[in-house]
This record gives sequence, C-alpha cells and structure tokens, in this order.
Amino acid sequence: MKLIRFIFAFGLTITFFFYFNFKQGKIPPLGSFLSPFTGFWQNGEIEDLSLPSVLESEQLTAPVIIKFDEKLIPHVFAKNDYDLYFAQGYVTAFHRLWQMEFQVLAAAGRTAEIVGESQLKFDRIQRRKGLTYGAKRSLEVAEKDPEVLNMIQAYTDGINYWIDQLDYKDYPIEYKLLDYAPEQWSNLKAMLLLKNMADMLSRGENDFENTNALKIFGLEDFNKLFPETYAVIDPVIPKGTTWNFESEFIKKPDLEFPQIFTEETIDKPDPRNGSNNFAVSGKRTANGKVLLANEPDLSLNLPSIWYVIQLNAPGINTMGASLPGAPNVIIGFNDSIAWGLTNAKRDVVDWYNIQFRNEKREEYQYDDKWLKTEKIIETFEVRDADNYYDTIVYTHYGPVAYDRNLFGENNRVNMAMKWTAHEGSRELKTLYEVNRAQNYDDFIDAFKYYTGPPQNFAFASAAGDIAITVQGKFPVKWEGQGKFLLDGRDSRQEWQSIIPHEHNATVKNPERGFISSANQHPVDSTYPYYVYDYKYEFYRNRRINERLKLLNQATVKEMIRLQNDNYNYRASESLPMMLDSLDTAKFSPDMQQAYHLLKQWDYFAEPEWIAPTIYKVWWDELYKLIWDEFDNQSLALNKPNVFNTIYLMTNDSTNKFFDIRSTSQQESIRDLINISYKKAFDHLEKWKIENETDYVWYMYKNTRIKHLLGLEPFSFDKVKIGGYNSIVNAASGRHGPSWRMVVELGDNSVQAWGVYPGSQTGNPGNRTYGHMIEDWATGNYTQLLFLQSSNEENERLIFTQTLQPEN
Repeated sequence: MKLIRFIFAFGLTITFFFYFNFKQGKIPPLGSFLSPFTGFWQNGEIEDLSLPSVLESEQLTAPVIIKFDEKLIPHVFAKNDYDLYFAQGYVTAFHRLWQMEFQVLAAAGRTAEIVGESQLKFDRIQRRKGLTYGAKRSLEVAEKDPEVLNMIQAYTDGINYWIDQLDYKDYPIEYKLLDYAPEQWSNLKAMLLLKNMADMLSRGENDFENTNALKIFGLEDFNKLFPETYAVIDPVIPKGTTWNFESEFIKKPDLEFPQIFTEETIDKPDPRNGSNNFAVSGKRTANGKVLLANEPDLSLNLPSIWYVIQLNAPGINTMGASLPGAPNVIIGFNDSIAWGLTNAKRDVVDWYNIQFRNEKREEYQYDDKWLKTEKIIETFEVRDADNYYDTIVYTHYGPVAYDRNLFGENNRVNMAMKWTAHEGSRELKTLYEVNRAQNYDDFIDAFKYYTGPPQNFAFASAAGDIAITVQGKFPVKWEGQGKFLLDGRDSRQEWQSIIPHEHNATVKNPERGFISSANQHPVDSTYPYYVYDYKYEFYRNRRINERLKLLNQATVKEMIRLQNDNYNYRASESLPMMLDSLDTAKFSPDMQQAYHLLKQWDYFAEPEWIAPTIYKVWWDELYKLIWDEFDNQSLALNKPNVFNTIYLMTNDSTNKFFDIRSTSQQESIRDLINISYKKAFDHLEKWKIENETDYVWYMYKNTRIKHLLGLEPFSFDKVKIGGYNSIVNAASGRHGPSWRMVVELGDNSVQAWGVYPGSQTGNPGNRTYGHMIEDWATGNYTQLLFLQSSNEENERLIFTQTLQPEN
C-alpha cells in the first residue's frame, strides 16, 4: 500500500509515544500521528467506500439517493435544488475536503498559518492580487439572486455537515501531517475558489516586461520581436465569419506611456495552462450524431483538479467534471447538450502607475483631481512566529500591488492592478443555467451573467447544432491599450466601456462542419474590436483543424485518438531547416547516429522514442543562443515566443539577434544551429550517465502527477505518456490533460467517455488513489454511467447511500 512508503521512518518505539505528543518543528505530534486508533493508520482504507448506508440531517427537506459506481463517481438524485447541492457539497467533502480547504487558504493568503514563515511572502502577494477583494464583491452580487444564494448555501451546508461528522481519526492525512484541523466552510470560500481559478487562467500579462523591452530594444525591434498577429493564424472563430452588429470604436488618444522600469514582478500563472476542445456536426460523423471533445490542460496534481459527479433533480440531469469547493458541473453534458471549455487568451489585466499626493498615500491624482484611497491593514497569522501586518492601498482601479513595501523599487513604483476578476461576478449563475440548458438559445442566454475567466465555450446538442463562443467581460480598448504600463493620472488611459455580451465572438454551425479552440487567436483582423494577449498558442490548434478537415466519417474512437495525438507540429516546421544547416563532416559516430534518427523521425513524440528528446534538447539550446540578448539584463523581460523565433529563422536569417553577444565574431543562424547541436549532444550524454538509462522520451520529460504538498510517496513520476506542450496531447513535465471527455449526442440519446490523471478519492491510503493514471496515459477512457433515475439498476453500481431528513 502506497501509504506504507510514507516519508517518516516507522522505526520509532513506543517509548517516545508521550514525548512526541507535541509538535517538533516541522514534524507533527507523532504520538497522535502514529496512534493505531487515531493516527495515519486510520487513513489506510480497506474498503473503497467507508460510508454508512443511511445518514440523517435536519437541513434536508427530502431524501437524497447517492449511487456510487466502480470509479467512485457519485450519482446524486434529489427532489429539489437545496438538497441536490447539499449532497454535492457533502460527497465532494467526503472525498476531497483537505484539497478544497488548502486551495482556498492559498487563494486567501493564509498558508503561513499552517506552514509557517516560509510562506509569508506568498501570502502577501496573494492578498495584494486582490482575490479575497474580488470574492467578497462576487458574494455580494450572489446574495441578491435567490437561486444562486440557495445553491451556494446548500453546498456550504453540505460541506459543513461532513466536517461535523469528523473526529481526529477521520481527518485526511494532510491535516495530521501539518497538525491542524479543518475549519467551517463558508459561502465566501466557494467564491474564493472561483477567483483562484481566475488567477490561474486570466491573470497573465506582460505589461512590465513589454515596457522594459520597449526601452531596451526600441519600437521597431520590439514590433519585430513581439508581433501581435500573423497572416497564417487559424483563429477560434473561423476566418470569414461575418459580424452582424454595430461596434463601438474608441480612437487612440495622443499620449505617452509611463517610463517606469521594473526589475522584479509578481509571479505569473504558468503559461502552459491551456486546453483544447472541438465539436463535429452530424454531417461529418459516421452515424450522423454530433460529437464534442474537451481537454483542459492544467497542472497535474493529486488530489486531482476535477471531481466527476452526476446531478439529478427536477429540471436538471447533468454529469461531468466539477471543481471541488464550488457547486455545479463545470465541463460536461446533460440529456440535450454538451459543453467544453478552453482558456480564451485575452488581456483583462492592466497596470496603472499611481501618483500619490504625499507619503501618507491617502490621495492620488486623477486628471486634475485628487481621489481618496482606501487603506486595509492585513493581519497575517504565522505559525510559530509573531503576526505580520501589511497595509494595502486601494484605488478605484484596484489594489496597489507594487509599492514601497513590496516590489516597489525603493519607493519609485506604485502600481495599481485593474482586473476583471476584482469585480462582482455571477459565473455561478451561468453554470447553473448551462447545467439546465436544453438548446443553443438557452446556452447562449446563460452568458449574460458571465464575467470570467475568459473562456472558449464549445457547444453541441442532440438537435444537431454545434457552436463556439468566446465569453468573458472584455473592455473596449483603443489599439495598444494595456500592452504597456498605463498612467493612472490620465482618465483617457482607463477602460471606457465593456464589449456588449451579444458582441462577443461566436459562431454557430459553421460551413466547415466543425468548431475548435486551443488557446490560439480568438478572431482574425475583421473583428471590429481591438484584441490582444501576450501569449497565444500556434501549434495545437492547427494540428486539430488539419485532422478535423480530413475526417468525414468521424467516430468516438477518432475523437479519442485526436485528443491523444502526439504529432509535434513545431518540430515539423523547424527541424528540416535545422538539419539542413548542420555540418556533419566532423560528427562523432554517436552524433551521426543521432542525426540519422532525426532525419528519419516522423515528428510523433511517442513515449519510448529517442528522437523527440534529441529535438527538444537541441531546440532549447538553440533558443537560448538566439535570445542571449535577453540574458543578464537588470530589468524583467520575456523572450519572444517560439513561433516568432521560427518565423525569423525562416524569413530573416540575417537578423542581428542571431549574433552571439559574448563573442567577437559575427554569427549567423547556421552557426548557432551547429553550436547548439554540439551543446545538446553534450547535455544528453551527461544526462544518460547521471540517470543510467537511455534518454527515451517519457523518461527524459518525466511527466509526473504531484501531490499538492509535493510529497513523493503520494505522487507518481515517470508516467509513460508521449506528447508535450504545443502538442495536442499536451502532457509535459508537470502540466497536461487534467480531464478528457468525449460526448456523442443524437436521437434523444447521449453517451460520454472520460478519464483523468488521478482518482475520485483524495486519500493516499485508499487503494483507488491515482488508479486512473495508467488509463489516462494510454488513452483508455471509461464510458461514463449516465443514469436517468434513482431506480435504475446497473452492474457497475457498487454502493448506495441515502441522506434523509431527521425524523
């Protein structure tokens, strides 16, 4: 059992039992922890499900039936909304309580309470980003909507119902390791969890880095290094789509951007966070039914990001991936429709330089006025240390995240963060409506409540419709607005209005017979609003579209095959030139063999092949040589993206950036290719010696599913899977497909298949912990059991629990 491999050696004797009943540094009080009656042994579950068949709650109004299938997926049947979401909160907490709470503590900037002073800087940054600020505003909005408030309160009550059942012996093992107890859930925590997702998906920007790069390289070179778009893009909304609305236009004012330069910035969300989704109409499938597929590519964690569940009550019968800590199904299907999400790349964070009136920071300039600030003193409880206090100043833009107390460059920088996630939002109302939608009109109408994070929502219906819509709250911007730092004193640099919901880019039943997205440009240049993001995807979307164009008799198996496609499009566009530039005359036999392997490679990054490893290491060395101008700079910078790098290699081979700064001679791209090949080979030989194995792809890239605390005994590494980021199967080292789903709809029927890298349980002591990882790696999906009533029998059902009102 995996639990037995736990990091604490079990060589301690009973002599130390009482001594170790007190916490020793980072070690939990081992008397309690090692007790066979209350300690970690209690987390080693013999049964897959250790639940009573009947439980009573005074909060329920009618019995709720929960049927578990062999994957431990709960199918919840209730008579009303309150009981439904109460049961969802309860059953999710049963499997994932520690994960839910720890993620919320992180979002709220409270991890130092649990871990100690080492987490204080992280917590300070979390609070300065304003996640709690935004969550409180969203809760205020939610409390004005009876349906949403009822749903959130029910979910909270269900979680607390489970917490109230627990004694120390029942705590998830992470509580025992970190020596703390679960606290009561609240409605605010559900909102915080959603803001945490917004932080992960929509906070990315390059305002500081772009401003620095503009200073260093000048405007002409900046535009060459960081172009906004290319003629060859294949956008989410197909080229040629007509826009049947009169857009609002804002002319760029005559102004200058602030000349403020920064050396350090707040950590950004991982740029590999992405996804793909696609849907195929019945005219392109083998049986005439519509197909939809979705794969959100996120951090590969245990417990898993998603929790699969079916929710059934009057007006709703839906199933799919939920987010532990928030009600509803996020990605899924019901009797009539299916939907999937990908991250919509859109700049919804802007930074404004603030000019305070004086050192008191009680007023700041806005045109010819001085506006009042709001100061909030944040108290940080720190385990085994004194409390820490931090004053955060708020403007009408948002929190001043950079100031004299953090990243303030010796009090030269005061930067306020304007972000759509700070605003009160109603995404739970959208999800509530989408879960119940019966057709396209219902689906689209639900987004009038949606603020973010920006997402590409793919849609398919049993009636035969497919669609994709780019949804979120998007400011109307003049060209270039938000690309660089903005002047908070100048009202012309503020957002003037929001793009109307009905103007968000959408296409229904396109002529080509399919829709897709994979984090690429949302639209082409004909879209009448300015659209910008610092990082688009250029490869996965083109591969998906090229494959879909060839599928005229598509099947479920082909959708699964496409989700697991390992074709390295990037290599296909760069490797031929790299190989043709090599001077092979002085190659050693091993270098010659590697060269021939690359010449014969068909660009598929299969797990046991060597060529993908050679290409990756070679490309990384080449990329570093090309952009050495960005190294050893005192200012924060990001390097040009891979697509533009290959574009310049192909179309501008004499570019001055191909010269190596540290040498006296003038290098060409050909020189860099040869130098980097030798460096790559040296790196690979060293890796081979150190690891005592050949550099086959899956071993070298080491896809690993890590426990949220990084505990190795609770993690899985060297998962045998191909692909990589920029490949449709985007399984890199720590990122990849966090949930895969394929749905087939038509003839008043729906079937679905899914898999994810983990398991329903968050308990490492349960034998099912991580049990879907191998199936996930090999593309072996489970057909999801979608029940129509609580009376339905099926051999895959293994346990039934009833929650009922107290007598």
